[in-house]
Amino acid sequence: MQRLTVDHITHYRYSRPVEIGEHRMMFRPRDSHDLRLIDAQLTIRPTAEIRWLHDVFGNSVAIAVFAAPADELFLQSTIVIDRYPQGVSRFPIEPFAQSIPFSYSASEVPDLGRTIERHYPDPQRVVTEWSRQFFNMNGMTNTEDFLIAMTGGIKQQFRYESRDEPGVQSPTETLARNAGTCRDFALFMMEAVRSVGLAARFVSGYLYDPALDGGASNIVGSGATHAWVQVYLPGAGWIEFDPTNGILGGRNLVPVAVTREPSQAIPVSGTFVGTQADFLGMSVEVSVRANLLQESFA
Repeated sequence: MQRLTVDHITHYRYSRPVEIGEHRMMFRPRDSHDLRLIDAQLTIRPTAEIRWLHDVFGNSVAIAVFAAPADELFLQSTIVIDRYPQGVSRFPIEPFAQSIPFSYSASEVPDLGRTIERHYPDPQRVVTEWSRQFFNMNGMTNTEDFLIAMTGGIKQQFRYESRDEPGVQSPTETLARNAGTCRDFALFMMEAVRSVGLAARFVSGYLYDPALDGGASNIVGSGATHAWVQVYLPGAGWIEFDPTNGILGGRNLVPVAVTREPSQAIPVSGTFVGTQADFLGMSVEVSVRANLLQESFA
């Protein structure tokens, strides 16, 4: 078991009081067998009316409605979680799915739905062909080996870049540039595994870097929100892969939103009424730290 505290601050500044529109926030993870939410606090300035809902994927969403104009918008989410990462030495994949290609069962296909489908054009099949380098050319391709090799391949072949601007690169652009952010790599891997018929989802959340607490680490992408991939494997369920760091499994990852594609997992979105000159800027600060005195192993 690993206890982590996540502090996420988003601060918008304006040159004059402006009317702040409705804001949508995705900060709160869901309890499950591998993650337990211990505490959650949300601080907002100016005062807002908050309502909570679950989106179409079951993610927890907070909606803030503001009554008065303001020259700043300050959002701070602090959560404490216990993480129980699954062992990933070998996945308990059903025999029929241990080699690719395979077909999901008729009972699962309707629910997996569009997570199997390609979402971005690949007219020259460059993403498809890139994924084929991880096939075993001498026989059947083991599903687990394929996914592990692809996760490591993205880490080795692509250059990580931080980018504050919203949105993602298309998979073909990421491949052409051999560079991108964590969200670009997550989307690229999703489309690559979908090219062989595997179901994949986008995950947005946080990344804990043990080096922040004196441990050894070569992790990149901490200090901001992070993105990775879940792939559905019959018998094992949704398994997490972080192509930015070339690792698999949930340790050091705090999932908050799980969606079909990246635009559905934006941590904070909203509007204001004013001119472009009224907007002075936005800052984001994210810290993830281990509660070392309370850490134990189950």
